[in-house]
Amino acid sequence: MNISNISLRQLRIFLAVAEHHGFSRAGNMISLTQSAMSHSIGELENELGVRLFDRTTREVLLTQEGAGLAGELLRVMGELEATLCNAQSRGERRRGLVHVATSPTISAGIMPGCITQIVENFPHINLIIHDQVQQQTIQKVLNGEVDFGVIIEPTVPLDLYTETFMEEPFCLVLPESNPIARLKEVNWRDLQDQELVLLDYASGSRPLIDSALIRHGVTPRVIQELGHVTTIFRVLQSGIGVSVIPQLALSSLEGSCLAVRQLWPIENRRLQLTRRRDRSLSTAATAVWALIQTLCQT
Repeated sequence: MNISNISLRQLRIFLAVAEHHGFSRAGNMISLTQSAMSHSIGELENELGVRLFDRTTREVLLTQEGAGLAGELLRVMGELEATLCNAQSRGERRRGLVHVATSPTISAGIMPGCITQIVENFPHINLIIHDQVQQQTIQKVLNGEVDFGVIIEPTVPLDLYTETFMEEPFCLVLPESNPIARLKEVNWRDLQDQELVLLDYASGSRPLIDSALIRHGVTPRVIQELGHVTTIFRVLQSGIGVSVIPQLALSSLEGSCLAVRQLWPIENRRLQLTRRRDRSLSTAATAVWALIQTLCQT
């Protein structure tokens, strides 16, 4: 017997005939002709190699083998229906576990608000944040370890799908004692000969910062490359150097006594949602994806 030759439709027809003791009555219940019902039962019997019904001119009765099959099938079909209903319920209620990978500055700037909104709007979704540098985020998405990632406009592999959902500017952060802090308008060119304390190359922002400096004719004089903005802020608080930081990272500045200035002309970084092209998102992950888009756009 090849079980792949037996369809769910055939099993439903078998149970209908067993319940109504006839092809005509069962056919009327499931909108099939008597001949179609009889043909389906014949195929099922041939595949199983047993006779399921004894047919007379007046009624159709289950054989001993047919009765045994009917009893087992009723139990299995009930479990299948319950399983499918549970899957539909999870989809309708948007419930489940959602894993999102993202870099530290994005985690600090965006994800707390997203978690709050998910708790309020989707209480059955449990959001797990994987906080790591950009390259690790992309690798986790490629490996299927997370549902999707939130990244900074890199050149991504072709098997990743991306959507830009937000743009934010780079800002200058520096000690209040630095003469640049007294300027009404700070140009990128004002950073020439300044000691720069920048994010290292594990950050997706660093290549964008380098490109902006070069584009505006600044020869970078980098004295420190650090992995976390909080460490950068500590260095600046000691009176050493200035830094170019994405706007989202400024949420860590509270109480630091550092100055923040907009850099002109404005240089933005684009934030993107990314997932594997060959893997669809669950209903819960789709809800989180859409919530991040909506929250950041408003």
